[in-house]
Amino acid sequence: MLQTIAIILLVLWLLGLVTGTLLGGFIYALLVIAVVLILVRVITGRKPV
Repeated sequence: MLQTIAIILLVLWLLGLVTGTLLGGFIYALLVIAVVLILVRVITGRKPV
């Protein structure tokens, strides 16, 4: 579940970079959230559901 959310956030972030239609701070917030979710998943070693 966390991996899916992280992937969605990364895609939204990349779309924001490409289109430039999102607010700058929001784009970086999405990136930070996605990276944190991936790190939590790696550190806890949880298997995908």
